[in-house]
Amino acid sequence: MNTFQAIVLAVIEGLTEFLPVSSTGHMIIASSFFGIAQDDFTKLFTIVIQLGTIMSVVVLYFKRFFQSVDFYLKLFVAFLPAVVLGLLLSDYIDALLENPLTVAISLVIGGFILLKVDDWFAPSEEIQSDQQISYSTAIKIGFFQCLAMIPGVSRSGASIVGGMSQKLSRTTAAEFSFFLAVPTMLGATLKKSYDYYEAGFELTSDQVNLLIIGNVVGFLVALLAIKSFIGYLSKHGFRLFGYYRIVAGVAILIIHYFIHPLTII
Repeated sequence: MNTFQAIVLAVIEGLTEFLPVSSTGHMIIASSFFGIAQDDFTKLFTIVIQLGTIMSVVVLYFKRFFQSVDFYLKLFVAFLPAVVLGLLLSDYIDALLENPLTVAISLVIGGFILLKVDDWFAPSEEIQSDQQISYSTAIKIGFFQCLAMIPGVSRSGASIVGGMSQKLSRTTAAEFSFFLAVPTMLGATLKKSYDYYEAGFELTSDQVNLLIIGNVVGFLVALLAIKSFIGYLSKHGFRLFGYYRIVAGVAILIIHYFIHPLTII
């Protein structure tokens, strides 16, 4: 991996992590286009730069992270399903990452869901604050988030739809999804990093520099993406993201089967 590739991947991560378009899908497709998807450092890079993107949530919502102990307990409850299922299904999830067809189909199906989600979940009385979220609602959102273990589904998209199914407003569902990303992505990053350490993987000084660049770029891009997404979502809903996912999924299928096969792992 060179500096240009690191910056491009970090921009993609920052742009897509908190949008309902699947950052994992975009990252593995982009790295396969660069021809570096099979490299161990690339796999580690795409995991570690998540630290930069989750820091953007902490910075933007700094005061919200100090509102109450109840806030953290709800995040913990919502985080639990991902911990349990992630450990139980880790081998199966890794196998899914090998197939670009999985990413493409997930993008298309998720796209059609986003086209209809505003019509499906339009309650007369919406929950407008994360402080109104109950523990039962939190764990239900956590189970929705687990759908993102399938590459291409989108962690943020799944948890936002889960929140709206529990009568959260679009903005409240999106913000709770951002908050939930912090323990979820931090846990996944630490787990995978430890696995690489246990396997004896050692970083060179150039690779450390690329990780620093990736985290800084991802952090800055994610700041802009989150602010823009909330503003757009509150006014226009999910239809644009639905159309984008469908187009992206179809494009991946066309490229893979008619132009050049995509090697993910």
